[in-house]
Amino acid sequence: MTRKDRTEGILTRKEVLDQSERQKYYQIQLKDLLSYAYRYSEDVKKRFDRAQFYVDKFKTLGDLKHIPILKKKELIFLQSMGPRLGGLLTKDLGELRRIFLSPGPIFDPEDRTDDYWGWTEGFYATGFRTGDIVQVTFSYHLAPAGLMFEEPLRNIGCSVVPAGPGNTNTQLEVMQKLRVTGFVGTPSYLMHLAQKGEEKGLNLRKDLFLEVAFVTGEKFSEKVRSTLEKKFDLIMRQGYGTADVGSIGYECFHKNGLHVSNRTFVEICHPDTGIPLKEGEVGEIVVTSFNKTYPLIRLATGDLSYIDHSPCPCGRTSPRLGNIVGRVDTTARIKGMFVYPHQVEQVMAGFEEIKRWQIEVTNPGGIDEMTLYIEASSFKREAELLHIFREKIKIRPELQILAPGTLPPQVRPIEDKRTWE
Repeated sequence: MTRKDRTEGILTRKEVLDQSERQKYYQIQLKDLLSYAYRYSEDVKKRFDRAQFYVDKFKTLGDLKHIPILKKKELIFLQSMGPRLGGLLTKDLGELRRIFLSPGPIFDPEDRTDDYWGWTEGFYATGFRTGDIVQVTFSYHLAPAGLMFEEPLRNIGCSVVPAGPGNTNTQLEVMQKLRVTGFVGTPSYLMHLAQKGEEKGLNLRKDLFLEVAFVTGEKFSEKVRSTLEKKFDLIMRQGYGTADVGSIGYECFHKNGLHVSNRTFVEICHPDTGIPLKEGEVGEIVVTSFNKTYPLIRLATGDLSYIDHSPCPCGRTSPRLGNIVGRVDTTARIKGMFVYPHQVEQVMAGFEEIKRWQIEVTNPGGIDEMTLYIEASSFKREAELLHIFREKIKIRPELQILAPGTLPPQVRPIEDKRTWE
């Protein structure tokens, strides 16, 4: 397959609607969603009633701002409030296809509809095509990412290797023997595979056959992208989404921002007030996915970005998100997983010897590294702590034991020292 085959083409007409058509499309989708959600979701009905928001008075896209923002962290509490995940769902749990569990803990329901998470157009824009053999290195256990990305690849006509994370030598062996053409995972894991492959004496361009890579879950620099594209001679593009709503945005070949998925309506809002901001202004990404089963209306992701409506050379007309420039809160996304300070605190509560703690995140060579610093005068339970931490947080940190008083007086729970230059 030629590079041109992977960099041209549009999957659906929704991607090229003109401005008036797109506004009408959003209006119809949102009106239908709001009406359905108010009727069948107990939580949505309570939210709308408290805000005195009346669905029949929804006339323009600007009216959406009258619905209160739903913070992602609120899902942890709301889901525990009764049946149907606290009334957030519009159907019973037994009617779903799968139920996943993400850090928080937050349950992530999956309905039985085709491409429930909405990634097919994103993978096509990245460059995946019929006949590709794709190695998916995200987890298939409890968290949704592995299966979330598998179905859209099958829709395109790809063959999938459900590799999951880890087992680097096996991953490289599979890539080589099956002549794998596509990679799906975090950018740091692709960099790790590159380093281990070179250590084994592999010529990544000649001994492996990767042509296209879809990465997500982490920020990365253009330097890291350029390095990996040159090492493997491939196209590497990124997607942006969450386990709650699925696809939010994705890059095309021109890599000039993240095209907003046609299954969502995205606002950039002031983090404190929830008021939509003007084009180009940096604010919190607020997403309404056109999902009637799990209608998370105006979900605030906690990520900061801006919106761009300028034309893209690829021909897609959807608005684009700029780079993710930071987080609203102290939550960090590390190796594709959200790490919440309250979860770490729950782990530490079982170890009375630990006086204080801090997590430090770095990314030397483009690979995320997490170090857990603990203050303890005498600590003999390192293996137990690391086991419980990994069970709870899904990541194993490096552990550093410090003398009491070493950490700063006003210590930040998570110190993010990653750079993307």
